[in-house]
Amino acid sequence: MSTERTQYSREFKINAVKLITEQGQKISRTARDLGVHENMLYKWREQYGKDSQEAFRGNGKLTTGDDYIRKLEQENKRLRDERDILKKAAIFFARDT
Repeated sequence: MSTERTQYSREFKINAVKLITEQGQKISRTARDLGVHENMLYKWREQYGKDSQEAFRGNGKLTTGDDYIRKLEQENKRLRDERDILKKAAIFFARDT
């Protein structure tokens, strides 16, 4: 028995959710037609309902806000490192005088 997980594309998930929400199909029928478990459709519908633009990003992909925060944290660390180097250089050159 294979334990591989089936991965569905973002477009597939969005189309499945639209079948339920916009066309009014029942989840049980849609799940049967698409060959997915009903619980998956409930989960996809919930994710899509929270934020349709950020839904189904994929593994490891950050939301726009999280990505922005990550970049700011990286820049903050770089600036702190530069400041520390300049402090050490100032102390070094102050001793020589």
